[in-house]
Amino acid sequence: MDIDGGESKSSRQVQVRFLTKLKPPYKVPPASISIPANLARFGLSALLNNLLQAGNVDWEAEPFDFLIDGELVRMSLEEFLLAKGISAEKILEIEYIKAIVPKREEEPCLHDDWVSSVDGSSYGYILTGCYDGFGRIWRTGGICTHVLAGHSGPVTSVCILKPKAAENIGDQIVATASKDKALRLWKFVLEDSLDKPKNVRAFKILRGHTAAVQSIAAKPSGEMVCSGSWDCTINLWNANASQIEGNMVSLKKRKKNTEDEELQSEGEALSTLVGHTQCVSSVVWPQHETVYSASWDHSIRRWDVETGKDNLSMSCGKVINCLDIGGEGSTLIAAGGSDPILRIWDPRKPGTLSPIFQFSSHNSWISSCKWHEKSLFHLVSASYDGKVMLWDLRTAWPLAVIDSHKDKVFCADWWKNDAVISGGADSKLCISSGISVQ
Repeated sequence: MDIDGGESKSSRQVQVRFLTKLKPPYKVPPASISIPANLARFGLSALLNNLLQAGNVDWEAEPFDFLIDGELVRMSLEEFLLAKGISAEKILEIEYIKAIVPKREEEPCLHDDWVSSVDGSSYGYILTGCYDGFGRIWRTGGICTHVLAGHSGPVTSVCILKPKAAENIGDQIVATASKDKALRLWKFVLEDSLDKPKNVRAFKILRGHTAAVQSIAAKPSGEMVCSGSWDCTINLWNANASQIEGNMVSLKKRKKNTEDEELQSEGEALSTLVGHTQCVSSVVWPQHETVYSASWDHSIRRWDVETGKDNLSMSCGKVINCLDIGGEGSTLIAAGGSDPILRIWDPRKPGTLSPIFQFSSHNSWISSCKWHEKSLFHLVSASYDGKVMLWDLRTAWPLAVIDSHKDKVFCADWWKNDAVISGGADSKLCISSGISVQ
C-alpha cells in the first residue's frame, strides 16, 4: 500500500486514528495506525483512499481534507505538530471530510455584455443582471427562459424575493436595479419548455434615487426591498405584488401588428436611511428589522429598520465593494473591496472591531463575497483578478480556485448548495458544480 502518496520518504512515524462524521461507506476502522510524519494533505488523502478501498473493492478514489483540533491541515503532519506545539508521542486524532472542490464545469451561459450580478437563492433557476440593460432567468443546461426588458441603463444588481424550494410552484417575483436610477419588480411563471425566451415587463417601477442604484436586497419575508445608491442613501421599498400603490402609468408596447396596453405602478420609497458619505456599494437584509450596508466611504453600517438609525458603524480603511452576513449565528460580516484581502468581522466580540480573519490569496480588488447558506465555515469570493475562490474559516488558504473566467469577475453566489455561479466582464455566467459542503 502506497501510504506516502507520492511524497518523499520519512523515517519518522506518528500514531494516528482517523475519525469522521461521514456515513458509510466513508468510514474506516477506528484502530490507530503508524504513518510517516511527512505526509501532508495529498498523501493523507491517498492513504485514506487506500484504506477505504481495502474495505470496499468498488471504492472510487476521491479527495479529502483533514482536521486536527478543528483546524485544516495545510502542511506536513510533522510541521503541523511543531507549529501547534502538539506532542508526537500520543495518538493523533485526525478528522477527515470531503474536499470542497468543484467536480464539474457546466457549459457557460452567454450574455451580450458584462454580467454584473447573479442570484442563486432559488433552486429552480438563476437570475442574472447584465450591462446590456436586461435581466435574465436561466434554467439548468444554460437555457434562458425569460428576458426582463425595461431598464434604460446597465443592470447593476438583482435579487429574488422570498425564494421558494426546488419545485418553485406559482408566480416568481424578482427585483432588478440599474444605472438608470430605478428599481423594477417582475413577476413570471416558470415553464419547463420554451421555444425561445419569453419577454417580461415589470409590474412596478420604483423611483426615488437621484443617482445610479448599485445594490439591492430583499427582506427575508419578500415583502420589501432595500437599495443602495451612488446618491449615498439607502431606500426601503414595498415589494408586495398584491398591494399596487402609487400612480398607475400606462405603457404601450408593440406586439406584431397590434398594440397592447399594459399598466405598471410607480412606487415611492417608504423611508430613506442616511449616513454614508459616498456610494452605497452593497446592502444585505439578513434579519427582518436589520439591514447592513457597505460604502466607498470605507464604512460598514448596521441599521435598525424601525428607527432608521444605525446601531453599528465600523471603518476598515478601504473602499468596500461587497458585503455578506453569515457563518456562526448568521452574524459574521464578510467584506471585500479595493485591495486583495477578504475580511471577516464578528460584531459580537466586545472592545474591538478588528477583523477576526483575513484571507489574502487574490491579487486584485474583491468584487463579491457570499456565505454558504448551510455551513458555519464556508464562503466564496470573486475578484477583478479573474478568479473565484472557495474559503473555509479553518484555514488561511483557499480550498479551491475556480479559473473559468478570462476577465474580471463581478459577481458570485452559491446555487443549490453544491454549485458556485459567477459572472464577469467576459459576458459569461459560469457554473461550477459537484461541491460537497458538509
